[in-house]
Amino acid sequence: MGNLNPISAEEMAAIEANAEYLGVTLTQLMECAGKAVADKVEEKAKKHGFRMEDGVTVYVGTGRNGGDGMVAARHLAAKGFKVFVVLVGVEEKIVDRNARLNWETLKRLNSSISLTIASDSTRIPEPKTPIVVDAMLGIGVRGKLRQPTLEAVKVLNKAKCLKVSVDVPTGLEASTGEVLGEAVKANLTITFHKPKTGLLKAKNLTGEIYVASIGIPKEAETYTGPGDVRKVWKPREKETHKGDFGRLLIVGGSKTYTGAPALAALAALRVGVDLVWVAAPTQTAYTISSYSPEIITIKLEGEFLNPKNIETLKPYIERASSILIGPGLGTEKETFDAVWFLMEKAEKLKIPMVLDADGFKAYTEKKRKLETEAVLTPHQGEFKMLIGENLPEKLEAKAEKVKETAKKLECVLLVKGNVDLISDGEKVKFNWTGNPGMTVGGTGDVLSGVVSGFLAQKNSAMDSACAAAFLNGAAGDLAYKKKGYSLTATDLIEELPNLLENPMKHKELLLDTKF
Repeated sequence: MGNLNPISAEEMAAIEANAEYLGVTLTQLMECAGKAVADKVEEKAKKHGFRMEDGVTVYVGTGRNGGDGMVAARHLAAKGFKVFVVLVGVEEKIVDRNARLNWETLKRLNSSISLTIASDSTRIPEPKTPIVVDAMLGIGVRGKLRQPTLEAVKVLNKAKCLKVSVDVPTGLEASTGEVLGEAVKANLTITFHKPKTGLLKAKNLTGEIYVASIGIPKEAETYTGPGDVRKVWKPREKETHKGDFGRLLIVGGSKTYTGAPALAALAALRVGVDLVWVAAPTQTAYTISSYSPEIITIKLEGEFLNPKNIETLKPYIERASSILIGPGLGTEKETFDAVWFLMEKAEKLKIPMVLDADGFKAYTEKKRKLETEAVLTPHQGEFKMLIGENLPEKLEAKAEKVKETAKKLECVLLVKGNVDLISDGEKVKFNWTGNPGMTVGGTGDVLSGVVSGFLAQKNSAMDSACAAAFLNGAAGDLAYKKKGYSLTATDLIEELPNLLENPMKHKELLLDTKF
């Protein structure tokens, strides 16, 4: 397997989505995956002395893993193998467009491929060939196996043949290595792009692990994209309650700045947070309340945040699932002292936080490691406060400096610029969305609201920052398409819901718009 770092099923799904966003279609990925399987099976057949006329049986499911198997079957037939394909399930359930395309192709290859449809558990045939390919279920499987797949797994496990699993053995959870009732005991697992974490925990089921390249570009991992959004956008079950999707406390606003915390709050609500509290000086809080009835305000005594306010904030801090400190806060010394009291309280309770604008400036006075997950969101000019010098001009050198600083401070840095840089000290991602119209005031507040909103929903700091950077810039691009450079921060907020449901909308925009 070389030195490839293992990844989870969720990470792989995000990478595939980002590859599609970059222009590498799922059709291409499926073709490359199936070809890789066929090539490896041919290699193994020669090594074991199997003849092509001895044949290969490919058990395929109705999803994308099955589609990979269908492509493999076609390539094996083209190589001269006698090929038998068993569809485990019914044709009507092949709803993936690419799997359906490959199934319809196989149906027309009736002189080189023999097809069997095993619609229920009584129809699963035993393999008669020395090699069997398991392409029934892949990395997207959830829950215990159901029929007829369960019976097919049992049949394969009884068979005395060389068993080759595609991506993961059917019945194995790709991220955890959990066996979902029963799993195929493979002699060889051909996994794609990188090994999945679950494979390394279940080597008794995987046999030899071979990692095949399927043409995913490195940019699918180093650039943000729709896959990053899909990682943090949580599905909602029917039985959910208020607060299940997070409680965000925003501490910001001052006599001069009332809009900044309001924009952050509205953005957070638009990305699915259940409750948002904005703590601000009393008069400012009343003004913020007038912007929207959805924003709950906490009235603080005084004209700006000060240490005396901490007691008032204490019950909200204890209930919060993330805290955003900084939008429109002001830079008074007492305010900075209060910020540190807040940070220390969050650290003690292990509540993740975002430090933006004046909250970030308060942090730079001490610049120490934080004892909880944290995202810092400086622009490139503010970043100088962390390192005492300007960032390098070249993008790669700039990225290395951001990574080095994030590692030193043990936080996530989201450095805003023409190209945003996001790092957790281990890796760096580049965000290319956004346009010059986003220099308008308030877009940074929207970004911090989105980051803290995703954090509140129990996503990691790195995942939250990457998804927010892409989403914020993409919303700005959609707003630009409608309003040109007259766009405002509230225009970005209005675009967020549609992008969350379909982040690929930005790809459509790129095809017909120049910024």
